[in-house]
Amino acid sequence: MTASDAASAGLQGAQRTLAIASVLAAMVLVVLSAAVSNVALPELSRALQVTPGASVRVISAYQMALVMALLPCAALGESLGYRRVFSAGVALFTAASAACMLAPSLGWLVAARLVQGLGGAAVMALGVALLRFTVSSQQLGAAIGWNALTVALSSAAGPTLGALILSRAAWPWLFAINLPIGAAVLMAARALPQVRGSARPLDRISVLLNAATFAALVFGMELMVKRSVLGALLLCVAALSLFLLVRRELPKPSPLVPLDLLRARPFRTAVLASVCCFTGQTLALVALPFHLQYGFGLDALQTGLMITPWPLCVAIMAPVAGRLSNRVSTAWLCAAGGMCLALGLGALALTPVPSDPRWLVLFLALCGAGFGLFQVPNNRTLLLAAPPTRSGAAGAMQGTARLLGQTLGAALMAVLFVLSTTQTAARAALGAGALLTLLAGLVSTLRADALTKWLRPAPWLAPRLPQGPSDAQRSPQTPAARASRAPVSVPTRYG
Repeated sequence: MTASDAASAGLQGAQRTLAIASVLAAMVLVVLSAAVSNVALPELSRALQVTPGASVRVISAYQMALVMALLPCAALGESLGYRRVFSAGVALFTAASAACMLAPSLGWLVAARLVQGLGGAAVMALGVALLRFTVSSQQLGAAIGWNALTVALSSAAGPTLGALILSRAAWPWLFAINLPIGAAVLMAARALPQVRGSARPLDRISVLLNAATFAALVFGMELMVKRSVLGALLLCVAALSLFLLVRRELPKPSPLVPLDLLRARPFRTAVLASVCCFTGQTLALVALPFHLQYGFGLDALQTGLMITPWPLCVAIMAPVAGRLSNRVSTAWLCAAGGMCLALGLGALALTPVPSDPRWLVLFLALCGAGFGLFQVPNNRTLLLAAPPTRSGAAGAMQGTARLLGQTLGAALMAVLFVLSTTQTAARAALGAGALLTLLAGLVSTLRADALTKWLRPAPWLAPRLPQGPSDAQRSPQTPAARASRAPVSVPTRYG
């Protein structure tokens, strides 16, 4: 079975249901593990007899491994086959969870979390790509909506589930719950579509340069506030590593960093919009607890309950946005979502103190609805802008954009805390988040049909610009392919 045939037809019947369940359960496994670990840091600090600052390495090690391994895992999946690498990632994640459960020291736990991150990277990079081969093209929007719903619910339930487990048992049980889920996913993974890989060898030097780029970038941004000289040096290392990586990968037809995909306007704008949106969202989510507690005088429980409408509205809107993306221009859906998110964050930033905090529930719900409306169509565009054979790279780039945005948001929040008081910094972060999410919506409109025609370069300039994938390489759902093929029953638009 070729990649194009598998992507257009999808699976049928019970096999499709089991394959979708396998992918979604794997997403629950990865997201839930990250969410429940956050609430365990005080308990880990006491149990392992380390400082609170040292216990944060449990979180940072996992995130670091994720961001470094996303693109290499995607390349490995395209070479060896998506199902094989995805299943290996789930098995590695499950085995690392057992190692976390048995960890006698902080060093052991951090090392196990690094391995967990490597397995989680394979799941995140290839999960969405596998959905493309599991369902038909007409059902892909809905499938991405289910995936977003799963991620939102897992993120929302993670802290509560973690607190519940810690109230009844010791911290190792936070990782023990991954074992039965991982075993179930591995059994269901047999139903996943089997698509032949390209057998293309993985460039080890490119993998090392990729790891150096993201590791230096993340650590550099974290150190810019407290140790600015070292932070600036690491950022220079990241820039140099990225330059060498791009130079090495540029001549390749299927590069580790998807430069071939970034030449296409839909893909490029979707990645940029995703980075902007996740940066703004992270700024807001980090700032909100401080804003609610220091500004409105709420306690920790009230703060948690107040923020709950955000992920709930994401969960409600995501499936709706997935179905709408098959019928409505994804550019304008993303623009509307970014606008709603920006309005909600702007209202939160401008709400006077003191005032009735119940108004904040409405603004937070608007933020969640806007994010759900933005995320699903944007992810769909990002995935379908790539040919089926590059679905793994597209999925990895989606995850990389999200993690990069989250890292930038956390770094900007740290800078704001240094420059001003806590309450002022929280309000400024909400305002900055509103501007960034508005920018994400505006960037999304650049792929709209009318604007694309308006921005088309002059004939004398066009030959000098890098071109995107050829018509033969495009997804069957692109406008170019639809023009050369018979029309499908449900029209799909990028713009």
